[in-house]
Amino acid sequence: MARILRLLAILSAFAWLATPSFAMADDIAAASRSVVRVVTIAIVDQEVVGFGHGSGFAVGPNRIVTNAHVVELAQKYPDNVVIGVVPSEGSKSYQGRVVAIDTKRDLALIEFTGGALPVATLYTGAPDDSMGLVSLGYPGNVDLATAQSAADYIKPLAPVRSEGSLSASRNIEGINVLLHSASISRGNSGGPLLDRCGRVMGVNSAITRGEDGDANFAFAIAESELAGFLREHKQAFNAVDIPCMSLEARLSADEAADSAAREAADASRRDSAAREQASRQQAIEAARLNAQRASENVMAISAVAARARRVDGWWRRFALFARTTARGNLGRVGRRRADRRGDHRLSVAAERGADAAPGLRGARRDSDSRDGGGTARWARWCASSNPTAAA
Repeated sequence: MARILRLLAILSAFAWLATPSFAMADDIAAASRSVVRVVTIAIVDQEVVGFGHGSGFAVGPNRIVTNAHVVELAQKYPDNVVIGVVPSEGSKSYQGRVVAIDTKRDLALIEFTGGALPVATLYTGAPDDSMGLVSLGYPGNVDLATAQSAADYIKPLAPVRSEGSLSASRNIEGINVLLHSASISRGNSGGPLLDRCGRVMGVNSAITRGEDGDANFAFAIAESELAGFLREHKQAFNAVDIPCMSLEARLSADEAADSAAREAADASRRDSAAREQASRQQAIEAARLNAQRASENVMAISAVAARARRVDGWWRRFALFARTTARGNLGRVGRRRADRRGDHRLSVAAERGADAAPGLRGARRDSDSRDGGGTARWARWCASSNPTAAA
């Protein structure tokens, strides 16, 4: 009795200052900051008539979810119960009150004042039967083995972690529950069942009793029931539907992503090198073609120049020939004219007879002076062959 009274005195003085701590890198360790111990004490006529404790977790800064059976004393003694909310860290505990309860779902919502807790996140996606699970809470058998006094029940402590796997899903009396193999005991009731990423998949509620070597299994109220309960009572909550990836799978995915990035970078470098090589080849080919065209142009220009020189030579020779021919033609024309004049004179001389001989000789001299003697010789030949001239 004295132990219970000391516990009651401690629960009545929830006024200590909490000291927050930083979340660890581990997802489960971070999620454990939202887990609390829920302690209930019923007092009637200054006498403790009931004591109980369980687990819970924050769905709002000052709102806790737990099992309805954890706070059943609040239903029996609504005006004579003290509910203590003991966080997993810090140095302060809080006094709370039940604001909503659903006995069919075995869920209850507790509100406390004087502080705020990190909020858990619900996983609303489809559960995977092969996924690993983690249970967080305050099992009673651990408390009985480690508690030194009643004050240890309201001392902030990290929750106990146990691991297992999702065994099956069941529907019991219209309520969806998850059957799992994580080890829990009395005191874990109301605590969260988490996936490997620290998201809430259910609320631990009951266990089977193993007899004659039978395996023990635990039951958790499914997240779908929890989300429905919170919506009915207009309680906002955090939720995600992205499947959890294990650390090994995440590392493998990161490694695959890094490998893909490296391959993409290598491919990009290869493409860039190939483009540069193609560009260089195109530049070389263009330079070769330009050089070939320039060479062909030089050769064509040389050929044209040679041909022009030949044509110029031809024109020069033709001009010389034309000049020579023209002079020759002019000479022949002159000679023909002289010959015609000579012939005329010879005819006149022939008609005149011998008296024309001096004139003939003058004509011969005249003709010789004009055409170089050709016409004169022709005149002499004509005169010698003319009988009249001979007489």
